[in-house]
Amino acid sequence: MRSRGFGGFAAGALVAGAVLWSFATTDVDLSRLLSAGSRIADFLGRMVPPDPTVMNEILKGSAETLRIAILGSLGAVLLSVPLGILASETMVSPVLYRPVRTLLAFIRAIPLILVAMLMVGAVGLGPLPGIIAVAFHATGMLAKFYAEAIDGVSRAPIAALESAGAGWLARLRYAIWPQMAPVVARDTIFRFELNLRESLILGVVGAGGIGFYIQTYVRSFQYDKAASVTLAVIAMVIAIEAINVALRRRFA
Repeated sequence: MRSRGFGGFAAGALVAGAVLWSFATTDVDLSRLLSAGSRIADFLGRMVPPDPTVMNEILKGSAETLRIAILGSLGAVLLSVPLGILASETMVSPVLYRPVRTLLAFIRAIPLILVAMLMVGAVGLGPLPGIIAVAFHATGMLAKFYAEAIDGVSRAPIAALESAGAGWLARLRYAIWPQMAPVVARDTIFRFELNLRESLILGVVGAGGIGFYIQTYVRSFQYDKAASVTLAVIAMVIAIEAINVALRRRFA
């Protein structure tokens, strides 16, 4: 009990120290925020009322964003299945799963927007760099989720098949998959929701989607049109959240 109490105190002190250090070393001038109120109000005033004449652009950008998220998620799933197996200590030896886990951590460490910028430079403007960026970036997280789902199953069915001489493929099909399927479905749906949210901003760097129209209208000072696109993005996010909740309940 004393050890736990000391550990909790040390963790709390560490967090408090980090917060105090952040406040002390960060150049934050709250007076600047107070003085910015008029400029923020002016910016918001220019967005009212939203311009409804950009509905065609909104529909086009929303459809492209949805296609980027769907195809990017499909690519991530196809890559994550083998990588998730190779990153699982249940399925392979430490000589193999440790380097694969390191690779997945490296992928997760690269910001999505940086991957999108690199892909735009490599393959040009349009939805293709967005699809590649989403697939690449999502694989780092999704493969990790799949590996953890494999490692989290009960070992008794696996041991029974091993004693019967079953190979790793049979163990995966008959002992592991029935247990991990709900977890995989939940994590895949969650990642698709995240991919769709991230796809909304890829247009800022020219990787397609509705974000392209947001940055175009803001840079050209057409704030009323930017407001219409922003409202469409908010509506998409709310709809995505509602669908995601329904699917999670379905697979729970």
